[in-house]
Amino acid sequence: MSDSVTHSRIAPTGIAGGYVRLMDRLSMITAVIAGALLCLGVLTVCHMVFTRYILGESTVWQTEFTTYAISGAMLLGAPYVLLTGGHVAVTVLPDALSGTPRKVVNFLGGLCGVAFCFALTYGSWIYVHEAWAAGWTTGTVWNPPLWPAILPIAVGATLLSLQYIAEFLRGGE
Repeated sequence: MSDSVTHSRIAPTGIAGGYVRLMDRLSMITAVIAGALLCLGVLTVCHMVFTRYILGESTVWQTEFTTYAISGAMLLGAPYVLLTGGHVAVTVLPDALSGTPRKVVNFLGGLCGVAFCFALTYGSWIYVHEAWAAGWTTGTVWNPPLWPAILPIAVGATLLSLQYIAEFLRGGE
């Protein structure tokens, strides 16, 4: 992986710096996985269109697989979006402030974000465990096990939470 992501802030050193670099790498790796899932979803839609409208056959798994692949791509790509600052943010108040008040508002916003991510992480791992332990399936014609479809929620939320911590350590605004 190339370190094409640059930050105007100074990266911490020592253990904190190692953690930040590790999280940055994990976020980049999951972004590549997210891109692959997105491509698989698009190819599956193409396959579904060909099968249904050219061959005139029914499709069983394509719609469901596409939904899970693209949803997984979104969730696994979220840590990279945070890393690169690509997320949508309403910055009217912070932009009107400067100095310490701006840092306080940004810090409080970050705390709200990481709190939400921690709650989502906790709940999603419980959901994955319940789906796996109980052998839940999707209940559709294809009827695959449910836990692989919801695992990206838990992994993505976990990595997003950890990337938030890395941004705090980096001194992110």
